[in-house]
Amino acid sequence: MNQPVSHKAVPAARRLADKAFASLEKFFHIEAVSGIVLLVAAAVALLWANSPYAESYQHLWHTPLYFGLGDYRLSYSLHFWINDALMTVFFLVVGMEIRREIHDGSLSSLAQVVLPMIAAIGGVALPALFYLTLNGAEQVRNGWAVPTATDIAFAVGVLAILGRSIPPAVRIFLLTLAIIDDIIAVLIIALFYSGGLAPEGFVIAGLGVLLVLGLQRIGVGCAWVYLLPGALLWFGLLKTGAHPTLAGVVLGLMTPVRPVRFEDRPLELAREAVMSLNGHSTPEGFARSVRRLRYAQRELLPPALRVQMALHPWVAYGVMPLFALANAGVALGEVNLADSQGVGVMLGVLLALVAGKPLGIVCASWLLIRFSRCQMPEGLSWRWLWLVGCLGGIGFTMSIFIANLAFPSSELLGAAKLGVLLASFLAALIGLVFGYGLVRRIRQEVA
Repeated sequence: MNQPVSHKAVPAARRLADKAFASLEKFFHIEAVSGIVLLVAAAVALLWANSPYAESYQHLWHTPLYFGLGDYRLSYSLHFWINDALMTVFFLVVGMEIRREIHDGSLSSLAQVVLPMIAAIGGVALPALFYLTLNGAEQVRNGWAVPTATDIAFAVGVLAILGRSIPPAVRIFLLTLAIIDDIIAVLIIALFYSGGLAPEGFVIAGLGVLLVLGLQRIGVGCAWVYLLPGALLWFGLLKTGAHPTLAGVVLGLMTPVRPVRFEDRPLELAREAVMSLNGHSTPEGFARSVRRLRYAQRELLPPALRVQMALHPWVAYGVMPLFALANAGVALGEVNLADSQGVGVMLGVLLALVAGKPLGIVCASWLLIRFSRCQMPEGLSWRWLWLVGCLGGIGFTMSIFIANLAFPSSELLGAAKLGVLLASFLAALIGLVFGYGLVRRIRQEVA
């Protein structure tokens, strides 16, 4: 009979390593920390781009990187691979989150989704109008969508910093609004920032989609198997002229939200595998039981949740900080403040995010509640809704992403990025100050 291993029998180094890895895993799932890491990456990029080593910053992201098979070679800059390939993983997580919320989350009920949906539409429309009011010229008009998006990681991170005194309804409303914002942003990218669509690319993309559907049909649950059809879909969209990161959204929306059905249930398989571990005397038999146990463990969770949980640390602490590092490095000396168009773009983005976002969210919500039977969710008040509106002005990741698509000119792109950075910082600061005021008032009322 196996004797349990005493605590003292485990080496001290191993105990310390186990505690360190457990703490690290917990650390990676704290939303406030991921927002701080993103902020640090943006600050490093900004300092690097304005330091004596600024030339190395520009040179690094323009370094060519290619992948080849035989005589065929796909060669692009490192900046392209980050913005157009790695960010596909970010959009994959966004797509899976949308899929889960539609299935059994805040987007599954019309009654739940109406108010945040109308608020999100107001938070997209009014900032766009703010921007176009200051930038009506043809050369700069294309940036109207830059201030329309909300950065989920930053916004939720700032909300988490405010502590547990924030009502759960506020966090749920902010998350729902930000998810709808992402849906609108994805539609904007697909409809307004994709080039002329080449039909031959749709054949390749369609083949990728068919392969995904075929693998799902036969019950393949291993995520790695879907890399090839995912790559085909990405390459096909690249060839069509649409933005290839949309492949991530498509794959995310196609990911099942229910565990794959098999003859044996995963819990029964796990129970049988654990019971059979003691019955094997050979390494081969033991290995078969371990494989069955791992298989059952994998199938206990629906693919959308399992893959999203696996990718979250990589996206939060890898993809998004790398994107910030590659895109937030605005050389301030190159932003011509004497140029009326550059100033207009910067101020348009700044005012649209800091003022247009909260006004659009709150005003649209007020109109809906005033002229319909829609009511404010329990635990949410107008004061908290203003806080949600302020945090909605943190555009950052998606806003910078759209700016890269909207402005081919480096001068206007730099002005737009500077506007996004300043607006995101101000919106976060206003949200923190306003939020702390609300939290302090709650504590006084309780006392």
